[in-house]
Amino acid sequence: MCVARPCVAKSDLETSGDILHIALPAAALASTLVIEDDYQGVWQLAKAGVSSRLVVEALKAGVDKQRPDGSGDDSFPSGHTADSFAAATYINQRYGWEYGVPSYLVASYVAYTRVASDKHHVEDVLAGAAIGILAGWYFTDPYEDISIIPIAYDGTYGVFISGRF
Repeated sequence: MCVARPCVAKSDLETSGDILHIALPAAALASTLVIEDDYQGVWQLAKAGVSSRLVVEALKAGVDKQRPDGSGDDSFPSGHTADSFAAATYINQRYGWEYGVPSYLVASYVAYTRVASDKHHVEDVLAGAAIGILAGWYFTDPYEDISIIPIAYDGTYGVFISGRF
């Protein structure tokens, strides 16, 4: 039911971005629940996602910027992009580049779909990506929690490595 604006069918491109926008954080959550023994990763993902979304919603309320398709004045920043990049950064920070690179590719595709479907301007998705990345970096610790400490004392040199395996 379309009340506030004319009904316009979503393109396949926009729909795919909408699906991946939900699937990436869901995959991060599912992976964390399967891989980890405790809920530390879940808590970190929640903090990154919620803080990112709070910043996005505050900016949307404070910045009056029209969407390219004219459907509203909440174009800046892109929430889809922020959510996707927060999840991708969480995956990268927590589990490494092996999983981070594909996650960033998915997040980048989500950002592309927002611009290509005329929901956002390029600067909207760039701001959303920055917000998501910063939230992910700030709240996420590596899963292995490995510490590498160089040792140089009284003629003894070496490296001390500790962590959970």
